[in-house]
Amino acid sequence: MNIEEFRDYCLSLPCVTEATPFEKFSKGRFTILVFYVSGHMFCYFNIDDFKFITIKCDPEQMTELKERYQAIGEPFNGDKRYWISVEVNSDVDDNTLKLLVMQSYQLVKNRKR
Repeated sequence: MNIEEFRDYCLSLPCVTEATPFEKFSKGRFTILVFYVSGHMFCYFNIDDFKFITIKCDPEQMTELKERYQAIGEPFNGDKRYWISVEVNSDVDDNTLKLLVMQSYQLVKNRKR
């Protein structure tokens, strides 16, 4: 999956918005594109180097996912208890990646306030 296909998929989910909120912190070294639902992040990645996507994850699934896929590991700059990193175009196929994003979206959308 390429960056545009991934972006299009995320934006196809209901009520999703995107932003680059961390530019002032990176001092122009990289640009993180973040996808939101209900004002909360559910996934993000570096636009300048589309190798990894950081996705919110159900903590109960993390161990199983990390054992099953080499491409799933620690998140980029996220809480290791709730976020995973997925290497793009690896042993995680596009359908599985979409499923993980959908689960992240649902997890954030349905969270209790």
